[in-house]
Amino acid sequence: MVDIKNIAKEKLQAGELAIGVGLRQARTVDIAKAMKTAGFDWLFIDMEHNSMDLDTATQISVTAQDVGITPLLRVPGFQHFHASRALDGGAQGIVVPHVDTKETAIQMVRQCKYPPIGHRSVAGAQPMLDFQSFPMAEATKAVNDATLTVLMLETPTAIRNANDIASVEGVDCLLIGTNDLCMEMGIPGELDHPEIMEAYKQTITACKKHGKFVGMGGVYNFNAMRVYIDMGVQLVLAGNDLSFMISAGREQTNKLRGLV
Repeated sequence: MVDIKNIAKEKLQAGELAIGVGLRQARTVDIAKAMKTAGFDWLFIDMEHNSMDLDTATQISVTAQDVGITPLLRVPGFQHFHASRALDGGAQGIVVPHVDTKETAIQMVRQCKYPPIGHRSVAGAQPMLDFQSFPMAEATKAVNDATLTVLMLETPTAIRNANDIASVEGVDCLLIGTNDLCMEMGIPGELDHPEIMEAYKQTITACKKHGKFVGMGGVYNFNAMRVYIDMGVQLVLAGNDLSFMISAGREQTNKLRGLV
């Protein structure tokens, strides 16, 4: 029997928060154990907005699997090899930015899921199976079940199409990229603006209708976070390694300078 643990997905299925941390500066595999110790449930390994290469990203992903923190990798585009190479290398889920339409959602599911849900190619032994051999049907079903396909909604067009996007079989979660959505709406930085709240409401309604999870990125004000969590958000990107280092460092230096 194939037994694959995806901690973030298990948290979501249990109705709990799955709390993630973005990786912008980290380049060594020990970051997975450190963030697990810090209490996070998943890593947001970002290959859209930083210079991390795929080899580094997959090494971190394999280590994350072993220590019990889910590695989700944001791909830089829609090409099939962006998703397939990341998944073959150890990611337990793909985060796809800039998904505006049902057609793009279908395209990405095809790349992330094995048949009969998608058309992902079989690459043989892989980290998610501990490089063991299992009957093909059993292995591909288990990997499909344990792989999260997360699509980011970052424009008004995406929000209008949230119901259609959520209806696609194989999509697990819609994650609102709140900063980019604010920019696209002409209200930069207004993360709790009524229009943004309405966007969350529409997306949450669509996801509830189709049995999908809702995620939140770019919101770090606790009052706003509480509002969206109370509305139904479960997959929460809580910040990133760089912001946490700067915040902790600034707090410490300010306290020390206050001693004299």
